[in-house]
Amino acid sequence: MADKTPTPADSAAPAAPASPPAAPERLTTAPGYQVRRLHQAYLAAWVRAVDRTLTGPQFAVLTTVHVYPGSDQSSLASAVALDTSTMADLAQRLEKRGLLERRTTAADGRRKLLYLTQEGERTLEAAEARVRELDEQLLAGYDPAGRERLLGELTSLADRWERLGSGG
Repeated sequence: MADKTPTPADSAAPAAPASPPAAPERLTTAPGYQVRRLHQAYLAAWVRAVDRTLTGPQFAVLTTVHVYPGSDQSSLASAVALDTSTMADLAQRLEKRGLLERRTTAADGRRKLLYLTQEGERTLEAAEARVRELDEQLLAGYDPAGRERLLGELTSLADRWERLGSGG
């Protein structure tokens, strides 16, 4: 009877490829995969170029509250593409950092009106220039007409996918 004891050569793991494998075509031709890649790349660029602690959604909330001070948190959620529970959590975190003030209305204790603090104004102003620089870097390969076309396509895609996500 032959000895079936594995030898070190039998149990050795295959050698790692010299470079990582390319993504399969079934992924690279899927729009969701490409959107996820864009999102991951954008997050990495944001952290390097804009801020390590202020996130894109937080920036969006600060910007929108700056434009619409005293608006209620639930109404602003849809303006910044957040669900109401995420918006509530984000607003609470911004309040704890001293960037946002949430005031309860006398008529409805559950309704929160949002205002930027002075520190929130300063943080927004400082981030704004870095965000615009990042935007310029992201769109550097496009002329003005190409930028307009790209942003129009991205907006249309986002609108359509939001409708699909909400069952509409």
